[in-house]
Amino acid sequence: MIKNKELVVRPLIKDDANKLVKWLSDPVILQFYEGRDNPFDLKKVHQVFYTQNDQTSRCIIEWEGQAIGYIQYYPLDDDEKRTYGLNEEKGVYYGLDQFIGEEQYQNKGIGTTLIQTMIQFLINEKNVDRIVMDPQVENARALACYEKCGFVKQKLLVKHEWHEGEYRDCWFIMYTA
Repeated sequence: MIKNKELVVRPLIKDDANKLVKWLSDPVILQFYEGRDNPFDLKKVHQVFYTQNDQTSRCIIEWEGQAIGYIQYYPLDDDEKRTYGLNEEKGVYYGLDQFIGEEQYQNKGIGTTLIQTMIQFLINEKNVDRIVMDPQVENARALACYEKCGFVKQKLLVKHEWHEGEYRDCWFIMYTA
């Protein structure tokens, strides 16, 4: 469990499945996470979030005791390192993916607190040298948050992510410890 005042990041449990269904069937969330043409039902949530056997840590974001979103962190594999041009680089690299699923908690600075908290956790507890993300170019609000937290745009990934029927451009961004 990761804590910072009102913020708690805790491991995903089976009872969280219905929250994920709610968030991942909301067009506002799906606009930048998975796509509005790709809503999740309970079966899909179980397939994607509960049956994977990998090194991803899947977590629920809580604010003042209320579950408000999802975050996952994971060591980059060799394919991801190649995609980002990091295959020759030394060090420990982790990726982050997240969203705040409850609308009333968006645009309140919670995302900034979350990202700052995760940076400190990954550096201090996982000995991470660099943290990477690849948000879509159009996701200006998220990009502003990440840059505010110290992430720097490294390169434009042209037609990087299949989203809503087309390949979308993304920014490869990185935080260096």
